[in-house]
Amino acid sequence: MSQRVGSIKKLLGSARAMRWGMNIWPPFLFTGVRIQHISADFRVARIKLAKTPFTTNYFGTQFGGTMFSMVDPFWAFMLYRNLGSDYVVWDRRGEIDFESPGRTALYAQVLLTEEVIEGIRTRADAGEKVLPWFEVELLDRSGGVVARARKQVYVRKRR
Repeated sequence: MSQRVGSIKKLLGSARAMRWGMNIWPPFLFTGVRIQHISADFRVARIKLAKTPFTTNYFGTQFGGTMFSMVDPFWAFMLYRNLGSDYVVWDRRGEIDFESPGRTALYAQVLLTEEVIEGIRTRADAGEKVLPWFEVELLDRSGGVVARARKQVYVRKRR
């Protein structure tokens, strides 16, 4: 199995360029998702989902699918950027639990720690197929939990 990074994505080498590129990427641009920050080491990302008439459903709350999409791509590309091209990294599974209606703008912070990265690297270097789960809370303006999203990522050492 080979893994390729798209040609446009290759141009987004810095965290600043990645943030800029993702903010004009149509699935985020047209749904109110804005990447506020990606750390230079690709270990922290802060994301906002605006609440406008165009980002709400029939009941006036945030669309559930958009809530999930706001955090969907981060663990895979952040892991890839931290592990390097000697590893294959893919999204495997995702789920979201809704705790309360999203009545305001929503915020999320995706974190990837050194301990997690090194644990995955150690297991993959030993020949394992590694399937870690990651979780993030989507918070409203007051800090209340609106949803919890989980993603499972597939990682293995490139053959």
